[in-house]
Amino acid sequence: MTQVRSSQLIGFGHSVPRRRVENAEIEMSLGLEPGWIESRTGIRARHWAEEGETLSGLATSAGAMALDDAGIDRSKIALTLLATSTPDHLLPPSSPLLAHRLKLANSGAIDLGGACSGFLYALTLADGFVRTQGRSVLVVAANILSRRINPAERASSVLFADAAGAVVLSPSTVPDAGVLGVDLAADGSAYDLISIAAGGSNRPFAPGMNAADFLMTMRNGREVFSRAVEMMTESSTRALDRAGIIARDITRFVPHQANTRIFSAVSEKLGLCASKTVSTIEDYGNSSAATIPLSLSIANRARRFDANDRLLLAAAGAGMTGGAVVLGFQRH
Repeated sequence: MTQVRSSQLIGFGHSVPRRRVENAEIEMSLGLEPGWIESRTGIRARHWAEEGETLSGLATSAGAMALDDAGIDRSKIALTLLATSTPDHLLPPSSPLLAHRLKLANSGAIDLGGACSGFLYALTLADGFVRTQGRSVLVVAANILSRRINPAERASSVLFADAAGAVVLSPSTVPDAGVLGVDLAADGSAYDLISIAAGGSNRPFAPGMNAADFLMTMRNGREVFSRAVEMMTESSTRALDRAGIIARDITRFVPHQANTRIFSAVSEKLGLCASKTVSTIEDYGNSSAATIPLSLSIANRARRFDANDRLLLAAAGAGMTGGAVVLGFQRH
């Protein structure tokens, strides 16, 4: 029996809703001057789901693309992980439906939270499963945040978007492929900086409740910014140390696409050249956990990752949760 030494990312996919929303539409509704959103966030447009489009539908499209890109027999997928903050329903979870629609008959399936960092947590868990079980995993991150935006709150309504991204991890005998270093972090002292106040077991629905309590709110944008930069920078430094490499060795930095100012600040603190940063926020906005796998898929389509690549992924978001992962690749 061949010994599994690591996981390898062999397939990438992404999907966005049909409707593209330009900044002008939002700026007009909020009474903002033209160019206000792009100058502060780097976003020019984003995609929002229309009636009939669902979270599981977006996730299925991204997952199918990743599986086709991997060229893997679907019977080989032993686990499906769906990182999402906006499942189709509170119950049941959306991942069993995702696995069913993708005809993954031999796969377990589970939803994971983690907000903007959800993909990194799912990727880390998938890597451990592949290493110990020697079987392949599909990781999908997807969100429909447009249905949780408070249109009257500027801080959130200008940022958030809908999208899905996916990767396939498979066993490898190459020791320097897959996840080379990881650091996961949490800071519950900032638990309520980004939140949806009602809808959980703490404040379930009751007649007469304020509808805005079921929508997203960002309590202090400046504090979110500073904490996100600090968490992403520190996690990235620790992940690089655990991988045994330095920032100069990174060929591409793939950050969570929260705001260009956030990931530019992280890049500068780490000493990474701006040209190494993969940015998709201009056309896709902030879709929380989906931004990193979406960016990976788009970057891989432009130029496939190979054994010369060392990628740094980093994120921070609600909770606060964050982390960083260093990835390597083997020759195809």
